[in-house]
Amino acid sequence: MNTKTPVTVLGLGEMGSAIAKTLVERGYRTTVWNRTASRAAPLAALGADVAPTAADAVAASPLVIVCLLDGTAVDAVRGTIDAAVSGTVVVNVTSGSPAQARSNAEWAATHGAAYVDGGIMGDPPSIGTSDVRLSFSGDREGFDAHRDVLTELGTIVYYGEDAGLASVEFLAQVAVGYEFLLGLLHTFALVKAEGADVAAFAERVAGSLSAYVPLVNSFGAAVASGDYVPDLGSLNVQAALMDDLIAHRESVGIDTLRMREVKRLMDRRIADGHGDQGLSSLFEVLGE
Repeated sequence: MNTKTPVTVLGLGEMGSAIAKTLVERGYRTTVWNRTASRAAPLAALGADVAPTAADAVAASPLVIVCLLDGTAVDAVRGTIDAAVSGTVVVNVTSGSPAQARSNAEWAATHGAAYVDGGIMGDPPSIGTSDVRLSFSGDREGFDAHRDVLTELGTIVYYGEDAGLASVEFLAQVAVGYEFLLGLLHTFALVKAEGADVAAFAERVAGSLSAYVPLVNSFGAAVASGDYVPDLGSLNVQAALMDDLIAHRESVGIDTLRMREVKRLMDRRIADGHGDQGLSSLFEVLGE
């Protein structure tokens, strides 16, 4: 007798299909639904049950994993399963805002369901391995009741009962990547414009990334405590370097927007009498 928790997966895009496939292969009775029914065929061939409607799929399992394109798609499906979710735990791993997560939690509570919000850091082919990190927040009892199932999908972390916290984590992690990588591409443009070897430069940058680990931790501690040490040297010294960075970029026609923003923030912080502090102290004047 199969004692594993039956699971429903709503949404069979690349990520949803990877989640359902992993669960089926690991012995979970898995019910699937997708607006475009043909997407379910490969999973049916593996042994998944295909439900004709989202409500039917929800009624089949105590655990419902929602993996749709975006928050608008979640809202659309929500309206079709109101009468079916009572008594279930809804785990929504669709990317969305913290506000959307909290709204979903209120909807679930109104209809007698527990709600857990989630974010997935990783690619569909890696689902089911430790290379994927999943952040969760929301109903603690619901999360604990199905921890074993969620662990099948990757490395899981629970951030608290505020349903929005998983989204905060996910969006912030993704934003760090985009901010870093866009800045990296601008720097590659600078190196290329000067006729230097971009690939060799990239290799050297990659070799230096480990040095940023303690810096990230020290920045976080400084922002949390408000105690800003001269982490990369004092702003008085760093500000002098900024003019050279900006002039160099201008000389080869590379965008200076980010460097000018850093210089503006440094000048403001120095003018406020904090030139002896480090780069982390610019946190205090962000948005001004």
